[in-house]
Amino acid sequence: MARYILQRLGQTLLVLLIVSFLTYLLVDFLPGDPIAAMTGGEISGETYERLYYEMNMDKPVLVRYFLWLKGALTGNLGTSQSYHRNVVDIIAERVPVTIYFSLLAFIISVPLGILFGIISAVKRGTAADTSVTLTANVCCCLPQFWLGILFMYVFAMKLGWFPSSGFVWPHQDFVLSIRQTIMPLLCLAIGGIASITRQTRSSMLEVIRQDYIRTAKSKGLKSKKVIYVHALKNALLPVITLMGLRLGGLIGGSVFVENVFVIPGMGSLLVNAITSVDIPLIQGCVLLIAVFSCVVNLITDIVYVYVDPRIKVA
Repeated sequence: MARYILQRLGQTLLVLLIVSFLTYLLVDFLPGDPIAAMTGGEISGETYERLYYEMNMDKPVLVRYFLWLKGALTGNLGTSQSYHRNVVDIIAERVPVTIYFSLLAFIISVPLGILFGIISAVKRGTAADTSVTLTANVCCCLPQFWLGILFMYVFAMKLGWFPSSGFVWPHQDFVLSIRQTIMPLLCLAIGGIASITRQTRSSMLEVIRQDYIRTAKSKGLKSKKVIYVHALKNALLPVITLMGLRLGGLIGGSVFVENVFVIPGMGSLLVNAITSVDIPLIQGCVLLIAVFSCVVNLITDIVYVYVDPRIKVA
């Protein structure tokens, strides 16, 4: 197990190194002068020269990258040109909000998706299966920003049940926090529930046709035990893969939801950084999203071994 984890950890570090290099090259990908693009070209010669040397533009690209990487490893990602503050401090304020919504959406979507998928597979061909499958297929096609606008129009503007924007933490105002969380949380969770439902149904249908399931039934085991103990455990591997992808994608995928509901998270921060061509802030946001996705993938690989003993640990 230790060797397996070390192998996966080494692969993760290699991926992060490559992603960090591509992220840093954002400066060189900008057309024309990067400093002029960041500042809009309306700066004095002294300011231009100061930024030029602060960004190490007088050095070769590899030297600049390793200097930036050294700063990133020590918690220094530079200064945001739009906020005039340390990038790490800005991200530290925003990332807890995005993680809060992402984890809540994940916790809701996983058990519901697995439950609906099991029901659909066990009752294959019935009205329940048709209803669950049809609903899941429709929900998979609904864009998050469209759901957000729809919920805002119906529940905020027409019915007045929930506030249309903003966010406060539960410890600040519990009731207001719940009311502000419901609509964006539904937008993030609905797609996950639908995709996990479809994957669980597909995996369960494949597993329940296996000989060992028929053998378990012929021994007189209760149907619930056969489904939830024998079949589900062997059907979970592709579902776990999807769960990892969903959790990793929730951080980057919250851009639309956070902007629709004016939530001060990583998604809205990244959009603002792109709009203002704030290179240090864009680099910091992209790097954090990459790190989070790689860590989730590493955890997913490790969970594989515990769920499916058929996976050989070299």
